[in-house]
Formats: sequence, structure tokens, C-alpha cells
Amino acid sequence: MKSEPTTFSIDDLAAARDQTTSWEGVRNYQARNLLRDEIKEGDRVIYYHSACAEPACVGTATVVRDGYPDHHALDPKHHYYDPKSTAEKPTWYMVDIRLDSQFTHPVTLAQLRQTKGLESMQVLRKGNRLSVQPLTKQEFEQVSKLGKGK
Repeated sequence: MKSEPTTFSIDDLAAARDQTTSWEGVRNYQARNLLRDEIKEGDRVIYYHSACAEPACVGTATVVRDGYPDHHALDPKHHYYDPKSTAEKPTWYMVDIRLDSQFTHPVTLAQLRQTKGLESMQVLRKGNRLSVQPLTKQEFEQVSKLGKGK
């Protein structure tokens, strides 16, 4: 899961009540489909800081609530309002995540590119800007290990 640190950093997640937040505001259909159909409670995620001086994987979190309609899409005063989305037929979805750990060694984009076994990670593909991306168990474990300095 990618977030700009100026919008919602891993430190913000650490400071959130119960170190938990909703992953809201996703307005891309491919990412929405992942939130709605594939990401499930108990899934582990890598928290990635993007659009910053040094993009990097900075920690892990666990999904604590399956995908549910993003209620911000229904609020005309909210930044994520979408007039096409309705309560009866929601367009956008979100999940809740809880912080597991912050990496002692952030895993930079350059390091991901140089690490054998991570070549197929979606975040490394040219032009891939999705805020939610699939990750294999092996990729998760390898990035987590690097983040712990191992």
C-alpha cells in the first residue's frame, strides 16, 4: 500500500487510535477491485512511502476489516466525494489496516530494484502508480527481512 508521507505517513499510522486507520480515497478502478474483492482481513501489507525524496518500504500492517464502501464518496463536502457513487450502489471501497511494525531500515526503491527475487514486484514496473498493489508472500517476507536489516 502506497501513501505519500505528506498525506498519511507510517508515523501518522503509529499515532492513530489503536494504530489503525481506514485506507480510504482510492479512486482507481483496478485498486478498488483489489480492496473490494481480494484483500481480506488478516492479510499482511507493506507500507510504502511514495512521491518523496527517497521512496521506500517503511513498515508492515495487517488488514483488520474487509473491503467496505468508502462513505467519503457520499459526502459532498469531502475531498473524496463522487456524485456517481450512491449508498445503494457504491463505487469506491476501503479497508482498515493496523500497524504491525516500522522498519529499522527503510527499503528504498533502488534497493528493491537491486534485490534478487523482487524483480517482478508491481511497484517496480514502469508507469505503475496504483496506491494498492498485489504482493506475493515471498515478496512480503523478503522485503520485511530487508526492513529489519537482515
